[in-house]
Amino acid sequence: MRRRFFVDRFERDSASLRNEAAEHLGRVLRAEPGQLYELSDGRSVWLARIERVALSKRGPNQIEFALVEPIDSVEPAFHVTLLISIVKFDRFEWCLEKATELGAEEIFPLAAARTDRPLFAAAGKRHERWKRILLESAQQSRRLRPPILHAALPPDEAFAQSSKALKVLLSERREAISLRKVLDQDLPLAAQALLAVRSSTAAEAKGVAPSTVSLAVGPEGGWTDDEIASARARGFLEASLGENILRTETAVIASLAVLKFALRAR
Repeated sequence: MRRRFFVDRFERDSASLRNEAAEHLGRVLRAEPGQLYELSDGRSVWLARIERVALSKRGPNQIEFALVEPIDSVEPAFHVTLLISIVKFDRFEWCLEKATELGAEEIFPLAAARTDRPLFAAAGKRHERWKRILLESAQQSRRLRPPILHAALPPDEAFAQSSKALKVLLSERREAISLRKVLDQDLPLAAQALLAVRSSTAAEAKGVAPSTVSLAVGPEGGWTDDEIASARARGFLEASLGENILRTETAVIASLAVLKFALRAR
């Protein structure tokens, strides 16, 4: 299967890969003229042939392509925005990678009340590294484009920005309803949102934007009562993944997989 890379734009019949991406393709993958790769500009995908490889020890690197033919690409039937509390960086970055593979379209790092303050303080310095992780993971999983990474926010600000059709806050509280019941339409709001999501394919065919889902995953130690109240005031449905207490990274993978299955993402 051919590798996919992201470019800034397509010209009439050509495209260029620059800087780190060009160096990786040229030096690590030993790219040569005549080889075929897939290129995406975030809107469309093309099969492209390498025309020229220009690598320099000190100057800019560039690989030039000739566009061969377009490749079919499909927008997802629904968009998932992941609101994820910052945890230890090795685990958080693993979450970013796997969330990208599972189709998250936007990611908001959260500075929750129980987030370690030093982690939040250092998050800004990690932003470019995190964007690179999303880019590389999106290329590996052959997505149309990488997720959008937002700046870290307090949960109440992130909750306030959410205008999605379905909003789910994962919770470990005993009174939280199971995610399965939420998606099975046990609550009227969830029922309306789920119907909107499941009809998004037809809407998309008419040029209407697909329905969206917000999924909020808390920190080690869980959400505070104030954070849960803030989320509920913004329309989030408190949901549980079961009796076992899951680590943040486990909850991210499990919940995104459940959503993809239940909402029939493609």
